[in-house]
Amino acid sequence: MEDRILVIDDDHHLLSGLRRQFNDSFDLTTAQGGAEALEEVQAAMAAQNPFAAVLCDMRMPGMDGIETLKRIRELAPDTVRIMLTGNADQQTAIEAINQGNIFRFYTKPCPTDQLQAGLRAACEQYHLVTAEKELLEKTLTGSIKVLVDVASMNDAQVAGLATRLREWVRLLTIEFKMPQRWQLEIAATLVPVGQVAIPPELITKKRSGEALTELEQSIFERNPEAARNLIAHIPRLAKVSEIVYLQDRGFDGSGFPADGPVGTDIPLDARLLKILKDLAEATEGGPLTKAAFAVLDKRRGQYDPVLLPKVRSCLERVVEMMPSTAVEVPLASLRAGQMVLSDIRLTNGHLILAANTQLSVAQIERLRNLRRIFPFAEPVKVRI
Repeated sequence: MEDRILVIDDDHHLLSGLRRQFNDSFDLTTAQGGAEALEEVQAAMAAQNPFAAVLCDMRMPGMDGIETLKRIRELAPDTVRIMLTGNADQQTAIEAINQGNIFRFYTKPCPTDQLQAGLRAACEQYHLVTAEKELLEKTLTGSIKVLVDVASMNDAQVAGLATRLREWVRLLTIEFKMPQRWQLEIAATLVPVGQVAIPPELITKKRSGEALTELEQSIFERNPEAARNLIAHIPRLAKVSEIVYLQDRGFDGSGFPADGPVGTDIPLDARLLKILKDLAEATEGGPLTKAAFAVLDKRRGQYDPVLLPKVRSCLERVVEMMPSTAVEVPLASLRAGQMVLSDIRLTNGHLILAANTQLSVAQIERLRNLRRIFPFAEPVKVRI
């Protein structure tokens, strides 16, 4: 498949000439000016078919090349940017490099073979960056799944909470057009991993409604700190660890940590995660309902007043549209990747995995081993 290239210039004749020269070498798209270029980039990102490289003229009416490349960098950070200009002054080059973070800088008139070589080099750079990013994300994803699986052995509800938060984050990042918020998705998945540091007996005590001592309550309150300390040892997750650390920090300054930021000084990702986590807890593992939002309304001071209504509007609309088809299957039929819609319990009522858990390979293996020893309540509901 040919690499996608976007060429931006206000000169129609130049665009036509470049299209004739490079159409056989690249999948070429042209845009007359910055505004049209931004529309093309947004459409490409929405279709998950981004441009590998962008070639942009400097001098254009309205939005100049520096501003155009700066905006493209925000929309599509991985797309490699090249500047083409008839003005080769030093200040222009400095601004283009600093603001647009360009890969190459060419002056007009530029020989066709030199420009073609530059575009090929830009495409190679794009593939190098995206391949490294994909490898990193897959490595991180695998590490995170292991962490969540281990934590779910200590607390059966961990996996269900992680799955639900991750699903909601994916929906919201698309709805809010948040560019490449992989860190937020990872943070959502890792919200409950601090539970691994809490004794199972204490978790059971809290879930049963028994009164906790002041010391026991403080252990739960410091759960985000335990999670941060675990995550901090994973390379490239420093920002994620801080988002997780602030998961209980209220917009009004309430919650843990007591000396944490307030209001909009709290990172946006942490503010969003606070809403989603409290919403998940309000559902108590059941479906998302208006009653869950009513719980949050009673303490609305803890939430970003702009973000909360947006989250509510989006999730209520999307959840209503999502199919809720469920079938009952025997435990032996469960497969990795399936979404469990009912609790998985032993016949004595002991909870093994909570509803709304997306099953991993490790969890399937654990269920298989437990099934050899203990009788399970069957069948189990799964989403199809």
